[in-house]
Amino acid sequence: MNIAILTTESSWFLPYAKKLTESLYQNYYHVKLFYNHEDIPDTYDIIFILSYFRIIPQEYLNRHYHNLVVHESDLPQGKGWSPLFWQILEGKNRIPIVLFEAGGLVDSGDIYFRDYIELEGHELNQEIRHKQAIKTIELCKRFLGEYKNLKPVKQKGKEIIYPKRTFLDSELDIDKSIREQFDLLRTCDNDNYPGYFYYRGHKYILKIEKGE
Repeated sequence: MNIAILTTESSWFLPYAKKLTESLYQNYYHVKLFYNHEDIPDTYDIIFILSYFRIIPQEYLNRHYHNLVVHESDLPQGKGWSPLFWQILEGKNRIPIVLFEAGGLVDSGDIYFRDYIELEGHELNQEIRHKQAIKTIELCKRFLGEYKNLKPVKQKGKEIIYPKRTFLDSELDIDKSIREQFDLLRTCDNDNYPGYFYYRGHKYILKIEKGE
């Protein structure tokens, strides 16, 4: 079985993609890591598309037998961008996650597995990402382990689409308490999208980390 793992070279997920590649290789799979779908040669049995931000044309998907995506929502609810963080901002700590077949429309393919990322409500951005990555890897390995008996199901229900998050979504309201905005703070990325606020004509950056 030939397997390709496709991720973005600048993605937070890259270290985990490398670990997954190494783990599958050690279990005697023919596996290779790619950063651009145009670089994937020939035909692969399985492409795991993980934290990859480019739209892949159907002509590329048609080359391979399975094109699998992991998405953190209860599809078709929560299509689109950053579903994990949007749901945390909604006050959720039990976040649905699915593994599905990529199709012609965004986040619209048949689903193989539904599971959950369990949070306790104190985790900060890197801890949240770590739990997301561990569950993503678990679903990929589960697919390989149960491959012969899998039967995907079509998505049903109301479609909800999340917008793309930008640095503007990290702005804090100085008239609200830390308690009220803690879920926003813990989703902020200290390096790329830190929390910030404006006060007396100046912009201030607010980063968060756990103490001892």
